[in-house]
Amino acid sequence: MKTIFLATLLLLTEIIFAQSPALRQKQYNLEKGIALSGYDPVSYFKKNPTKGSKSYVVVHEGVTYQFYSAANAETFKKNPAAYEPQYGGWCAYAMGAANGEKVEINPETYKIINGKLYLFYNKVFNNTLSDWNKDEGNLKVKADKNWQRVAAQ
Repeated sequence: MKTIFLATLLLLTEIIFAQSPALRQKQYNLEKGIALSGYDPVSYFKKNPTKGSKSYVVVHEGVTYQFYSAANAETFKKNPAAYEPQYGGWCAYAMGAANGEKVEINPETYKIINGKLYLFYNKVFNNTLSDWNKDEGNLKVKADKNWQRVAAQ
């Protein structure tokens, strides 16, 4: 009986705290409704960020991703959480700044940290990945904390 109660409680907790697709769309950095500026999220983990195609699309919890190949789309479908960008695809460095801000990214400026994808702003003499690398430990802690607040808005 105790096991059934705990399982029911866990299920209800997941339902209550599950994000709606509309909320995820609001949180994510989307360009014309597409995450990662149309780049294939699986390709980052193959160390070759590649633009996806309209032929291979997966919508995960309201967020649309494009893929370079059917194989990459299938890989993503098996474990989306392993491939989705951190902080909704916004600049990790800016999220780690004092106020935690949603700042655009260059989809080819990224870093994989402990199996997670982080993206960075990189335009006109301002590559925030370089700054991130100088203080990654502190910035990541701040970014994680700031993202909790920003994502709840």
